Amino acid sequence: MTPMTRFATTRLVLAIAALPLLAACQPAPETPDQPDLCGASGFQGLMGQNRTALDQLTLPQGTRVVGPDDMVTADYRTDRLNIEYDRKGVIHKIGCY
Repeated sequence: MTPMTRFATTRLVLAIAALPLLAACQPAPETPDQPDLCGASGFQGLMGQNRTALDQLTLPQGTRVVGPDDMVTADYRTDRLNIEYDRKGVIHKIGCY
């Protein structure tokens, strides 16, 4: 193998090896917005408030208010409103799941 052929072969191997790395640089495809089936967008103003703020509200039937040590089922339902609070009682997550 001549030095020129060896050089060309090396370049080809390096180029092929770089393809997966370059493919990883592509941005992730955008996911379509999920419909707000449970009405979570109407409760986003509660973020950062104490969970006692929920006492004055009428929540949709089936809403789960979940604390840090609460056990919940793992079923995924986009029509169910979930409101989670931390150990200090501060609401930190609101969503449909």
